[in-house]
Amino acid sequence: MATVKSELMKNLTSEVAVPHSKVSIIGTGSVGMACAISILLKGLSDELALVDSAEGKLKGETMDLQHGSPFVKMPNLIVVTNPVDILTYVAWKLSEIPKSRILGSGCNLDTARFRFLIGQKLGIHPESCHGWVLGEHGDSSVPVWSGVNVAGVPLKQLNLDIGTDKDPEQWKEVHKDVIASAYEIIKRKGYTNWAIGLSVADLTESVLKNLRRVHPVSTIVKGLYGINEEVALSVPCVLGENGIAALIKVTLTREEAACLKKSAETLWEVQKGLKF
Repeated sequence: MATVKSELMKNLTSEVAVPHSKVSIIGTGSVGMACAISILLKGLSDELALVDSAEGKLKGETMDLQHGSPFVKMPNLIVVTNPVDILTYVAWKLSEIPKSRILGSGCNLDTARFRFLIGQKLGIHPESCHGWVLGEHGDSSVPVWSGVNVAGVPLKQLNLDIGTDKDPEQWKEVHKDVIASAYEIIKRKGYTNWAIGLSVADLTESVLKNLRRVHPVSTIVKGLYGINEEVALSVPCVLGENGIAALIKVTLTREEAACLKKSAETLWEVQKGLKF
């Protein structure tokens, strides 16, 4: 007996579409779902998989997204959880996957916050403010003031003491605000999710589309900047279809390099106590 589906599809090929790309999100909490929405809105994958031990919530979130699928480009892992640097290291150790294919979201969001706050202070769109936050995604992160520029003009050229205690304009408060941002948002709404979701979608896009854009993401950095231990922290990385294609060794001042090494030591103090 003919059915509506068989009649509708009889003139079409019977080939089953094979997903070209698949993104899996472990955990359907506020951060996981913000990542899911951000990835869907960018239309980055053919298939999105959600994983959670809470079966009821997982089913509910899946149904809710499925019902909205007509409005987005969805025909049917990057490590994001905290402490992201430690867990990037753990994922690398346990998975036996090459370190170039294991990366943490790291300071990608810290750098976005840094540029946003610089833009606010200057009255310039953050896309036109260039600068990096490197190291730990946390209190020991390192603002690279020596590299901050607008249209190629280094801010340090205009203010030799930028970011230091001697700076009359107190630019160092920008980095303090970067660190405090998450705590402030959590105090006010209970959690952070939208900015990290957009940040993860940004990283996912670079990988799935092989864009080879440079992002400050967490990776194993032994051998860089005098770091002798296998720690994961953020340095600028070229991201493409195979993960991290290359590391960019940014020129740091002696003080910045010392701070980055101290950030690595902070992480190593935690890592060396881990048992596998």
